[in-house]
Amino acid sequence: MTDKRSLTERLNPEIREFLVEMGAEDVFKCYQCGKCSSVCPWFQVGTYDFPVYRLPLEAALGMLASSEDKDELAAEVDKIYRCVGCDACVDQCPHGVDIPSILRAARRILVDYGSYPEALKDVVGRTRDTGNPMGGPAEKRLDWARRLDVPAYEPGMDYLFFSCCLSSYDPRITDVSAAIATILKAAGVSFGVLESADKCCSEAIRRVGAEDVFLENAAANLGAMADAGVTRVLVNSPHCYTAFKNEYPESNARFEVVHITELLADLIRGGRIQPAAEFPRRVVYHDPCTLGRQNGVYEAPREVLRSVPALQLLEVPEFNRRFSLCCGAGSGALWVEWEKEERIAAIRLNQLAATGADVIAVACPYCQQMLEETAKSTAVEIEVLDVAEILAASLE
Repeated sequence: MTDKRSLTERLNPEIREFLVEMGAEDVFKCYQCGKCSSVCPWFQVGTYDFPVYRLPLEAALGMLASSEDKDELAAEVDKIYRCVGCDACVDQCPHGVDIPSILRAARRILVDYGSYPEALKDVVGRTRDTGNPMGGPAEKRLDWARRLDVPAYEPGMDYLFFSCCLSSYDPRITDVSAAIATILKAAGVSFGVLESADKCCSEAIRRVGAEDVFLENAAANLGAMADAGVTRVLVNSPHCYTAFKNEYPESNARFEVVHITELLADLIRGGRIQPAAEFPRRVVYHDPCTLGRQNGVYEAPREVLRSVPALQLLEVPEFNRRFSLCCGAGSGALWVEWEKEERIAAIRLNQLAATGADVIAVACPYCQQMLEETAKSTAVEIEVLDVAEILAASLE
């Protein structure tokens, strides 16, 4: 449906002020150069016209998430929730305009009014009610750790290991947590888990727009960590990494945060880990947006992979490191079912497979699930393994 109201009638200063207050202050920095649209993953997909460069202007005019017409609002919701928060636009913007934050502000309006995708309503509800987006029982979150006799965290240990929700509940990705635990034990690193059954870091929930749920879970996690005397947190998910490192400090978090690939690279440099068994396969590393562009961790995972005997490390031409294409799972999109021809993950999978690799190495549970499931559904024959799984195999 075409909006036939005049531009003047569509302006909404109240919406604009709310968006700016909620984190969209960058709307006034954009000068419509359009560079953001050329690097957006939707440009690579090519089947959906995502007007990235127009979003700041729409927000500045108060036209974003403002429609009262049912059909118009549905189109607005679809547009606002297309963003996967990969930050490619931020990385390339001459003025550093943070479009994902602008859209997060718009999403907060939609969440407040209950006008957001049903799939994400279910995810937010499960996270609020059970502490994790899968809805898994809290008492089963640490089952993977109990099977491996991972102890409860105690003051003086090197790290609290915070395994993300996917690698705590998903049967496939719990293998990653197990691999990490095996490596850390072999290296003599002391670590434990929170017996109080930590909650989801809720980074994705915040990006969906459910700010209250994010704050509730952040407070619960911070309280449990403070009670346990935690000073250093080790994570395997870049989403936990960015939540704890960049966002929890808003709530007075006071601990160091380390991604597992950073620690593994340090342990290899220090000789505490010495990969010995050969891994004679061609491996291409996929840079996760949240670990790479958002946190600048590019070389540690590659350093770990290069240390493995007989492993041939490949790169995706042009689309690697800060130019890596998103897997399509960020900002809640992991739980959104796109049409088959609109799946960003399929484009990225084809880029990775075209290198001739036998294995895709990942350092993010979201990427692992998206790429594995996409490979299955498209019959692309390529294995997806976490960097820690490959390293653990080389220590056997």
